[in-house]
Amino acid sequence: MPKGSVSSQKPDQTRLGGYSTREVADLIGLKPSQVRHYVRREILDPQRGSSREYRFRFQDIVLLRTAKGLMDAGVSTRDIYRALTRLKTQLRSVPSLASVRIFAEGGNVVVSNDRQIWNVATGQGHFDFAVRELADNVADLANNHVAAAMETEELSSDEWYNLGVDLEEVDARKAPECYRRALKLDPGNADAHVNLGRLFQLEGEFKKARKHYGLALAVAGEHPLAHYNLGTVYDEHDEFEQAADHYRMAADVPDAHYNLARICRLQGDQVSAHRHMQIYWRLSGREEPADDR
Repeated sequence: MPKGSVSSQKPDQTRLGGYSTREVADLIGLKPSQVRHYVRREILDPQRGSSREYRFRFQDIVLLRTAKGLMDAGVSTRDIYRALTRLKTQLRSVPSLASVRIFAEGGNVVVSNDRQIWNVATGQGHFDFAVRELADNVADLANNHVAAAMETEELSSDEWYNLGVDLEEVDARKAPECYRRALKLDPGNADAHVNLGRLFQLEGEFKKARKHYGLALAVAGEHPLAHYNLGTVYDEHDEFEQAADHYRMAADVPDAHYNLARICRLQGDQVSAHRHMQIYWRLSGREEPADDR
């Protein structure tokens, strides 16, 4: 489980970033009114564009695709809401949504990736889809947005950053160029440094990753994901003391506590390991396994 780096996402949205209600509805095969219905039910958490229009992220699209599968399978509306609410919470802890498969098995929605499988209670139904296939479709939308942006030359640093986030979720190879453009406009865009550093880290370019995490901390000294991701770089090289120092500076990141628990166990400190695991389960919103209690 945890150890890997995490992408940063700004809580606010500017003119570009995310996908419109019409784009999402057409992609999933729903009516725009159905998409807005799930917003009103607080299943989806879209940001707002400059004209106050909804801008949806990739996780919203995954939830809508699941909703469509449940509806087509004849699951009751009440059970759909219940399943989506639990799924929404659990997907937050998945490092890469594109690696997930979601399917109905008997009375449960089952979510699996290459490391774990968990159940989301629902009614009867049968469907099965790989999020990677959905991501490929969304990638076309994201790349179209980037192509249009390159023609305008009027984007802000945050707008290029937002486009990078969209691409990172579905076509990560093309995201670095957006982050570089964001940093050219504003070298102090800490979130762009964090995400660009993470992409370097995933490619094994640890020196470049450390550089960008350091630049993020130079302008935002308490940036939790910069600290957490820098901790994972040290962790991957078995430099546990330095890793632990940065994990402690990322106290609101659930995986930081998971990794601290592992380091504490390696050092023979079972009491601290247990304490950090308790914090991990609380922050992640996941159910603690019986054998961890």
